[in-house]
Amino acid sequence: MADLTRRDLLKGAALAGAAAAVGGAFTPAIAEDATALAQPDRVPPAPASRATMKNVPFERRDAVRFGIVGTGLRGRSVLSELLAIDGARVTVVCDVVADKAARAVKMCSAAGQPEPAVIVAGDRGFEQLVARDDVDFVYTATPWEWHVPVMLAALRNGKHCGSECPIGTTLKDLWALVDASEAARRHCLHMENCNYGETEMLVNRMVHEGVFGEVFHAEAAYLHDLRSILFEDRDEGLWRRAWHTRVNANLYPTHGLGPVSWYLDVNAGDRYDYIVSVAGPHLGLEAYREATVKDKSSPKWQERYVTGDHNTSILKTVSGKTVMLQHDVSNPRPYTRHNRVQGTKGAFEDYPPRIYVEGQPGGESWKPVDEWKAKFTHPLWAQVGELAKKKGGHGGMDFIMAYRLVQTMREGLPPDYDVYDAATWSAPFPLSEMSLARGSAPMKFPDFSRGAFVSARATG
Repeated sequence: MADLTRRDLLKGAALAGAAAAVGGAFTPAIAEDATALAQPDRVPPAPASRATMKNVPFERRDAVRFGIVGTGLRGRSVLSELLAIDGARVTVVCDVVADKAARAVKMCSAAGQPEPAVIVAGDRGFEQLVARDDVDFVYTATPWEWHVPVMLAALRNGKHCGSECPIGTTLKDLWALVDASEAARRHCLHMENCNYGETEMLVNRMVHEGVFGEVFHAEAAYLHDLRSILFEDRDEGLWRRAWHTRVNANLYPTHGLGPVSWYLDVNAGDRYDYIVSVAGPHLGLEAYREATVKDKSSPKWQERYVTGDHNTSILKTVSGKTVMLQHDVSNPRPYTRHNRVQGTKGAFEDYPPRIYVEGQPGGESWKPVDEWKAKFTHPLWAQVGELAKKKGGHGGMDFIMAYRLVQTMREGLPPDYDVYDAATWSAPFPLSEMSLARGSAPMKFPDFSRGAFVSARATG
């Protein structure tokens, strides 16, 4: 790739300065160093005595002790899942708001667990949590800008850790998590619930049983009308809308990309080679503000949105497979993650789930997936699916994700995904911003696994 021009670097500096004026502990991807911008696939030096974390099993244990950082809406949702799982204990909770932490404590007591320790000690209270000796896994459900600081602190203190999405927003941070995980010999996981959806796990089995032939294309998305949430004066409205003033990028790539990366064996024999991104104008949040924010003195009227409403990226793997990845949270529309695959013998499309296999009765028309469930429903859903739907959020996928994490830790199995998957699924955030800043130029994808992507994924 050609070197960046002086104009590109000045633009990066200007964006960094504008972002700093907005406030918050974040670093825009475009403000990364010139080497990362010119060569995003550059692999930095590995930690001393580096060894891969791929297929590394957890230490076997009778019970798993969790520390939760962030007890807002998502943190309490995760807490609810864990409290319903045998062998999971929540030993400590941490938040900057005492009332939210207190609500989490009441949930533990109501579930019959001992009251967890409570840490309410400002922005960096999590540093007390990760230093404790009664925590095996640190789960962070904080605003995005705090995911990386919490997990780096956990790894430095010898704790396994996991995060809501995205796990990081810059290549620097993603590499820092990879290096810290390898150095600590502890897992750092992106807790991607969509990988555990009933349909996603069904399709993954069908793909790998060859129902669709050789799969060569997939489509992923996060198209979700979040306008009312973004403009709330509480919870995510206090921080998430600000990202739309900071960067023009695909801000939330992982819900769609995680499952299709499993379908395509990314980091299990293949890897992403490059990404190209385009984005339309930013219109939706301005229109929603005009319609709903009647107080013209509100600080919301001082905000300048820069994130293109509809971002479309094309990813290509080194073996030649392709993925279309989209993002739009700023406009009215029904929810979809696309979740589509195309192979040499047939195709699957979600929302609603439907399938076509060449030669099926009825010719070229979509069929429901129900008839495939008897053979291809994943064993986890067959075993605890009914409980998951009763106890878990998002149709049960949240419960399955938490259940599987506890299961792998108690039985001493490798996790289903690892730090390399975490970094890969979040990388389109900074890479799409870089591509857009370069006029939709192709941006090479880092190999976060440093070559380990060629080996198969462990199955448990």
